[in-house]
Amino acid sequence: MTNPQMQLAQEFIRATNNSVFLTGKAGTGKTTFLHRLKERPPKRMVVTAPTGVAAIQARGVTLHSFFQLPFGPFVPGSEVERRAAEHRFGRHKRDIIRSLDLLVIDEISMVRADLLDAVDFVLRQTRGSERPFGGVQLLMIGDLHQLPPVVRDEDWNILRDFYESGYFFSSRALQETAWP
Repeated sequence: MTNPQMQLAQEFIRATNNSVFLTGKAGTGKTTFLHRLKERPPKRMVVTAPTGVAAIQARGVTLHSFFQLPFGPFVPGSEVERRAAEHRFGRHKRDIIRSLDLLVIDEISMVRADLLDAVDFVLRQTRGSERPFGGVQLLMIGDLHQLPPVVRDEDWNILRDFYESGYFFSSRALQETAWP
């Protein structure tokens, strides 16, 4: 890896448990960084993305499929949250989630705040931890100047009481996360 900033980011991910937001314009090497990280995984990690196309490009899976989340708004105390709490993963998936050290989310700009909170909810429930994201380190990769999250008017009518915006950085769980 010739880019010193990317090398520093990789070393930081390896050496700490701090979450990271890796950003840069198109063509700056974010995808290359991810693929190189996957060649020698620093920790037990899963690569996810918000859409099927993004997941294919990242060589990962969608957030919805990995965490078995329903589509639609996810708000605290809702029926969706209650059903998610009752949802049971198979033993293999539960073991993967419990042993997870690093969750990579590519194209983070497309992730809605409530989806990130749903991921947090599942991680806390499955790992039995009250720490944000169940104590899992996040690597969020994306460019806020590219694709925004899709927030339909009917969804925003529900979500606006809980979030400042639809963007991932308005997530309640992310607000609780300690940043270096």
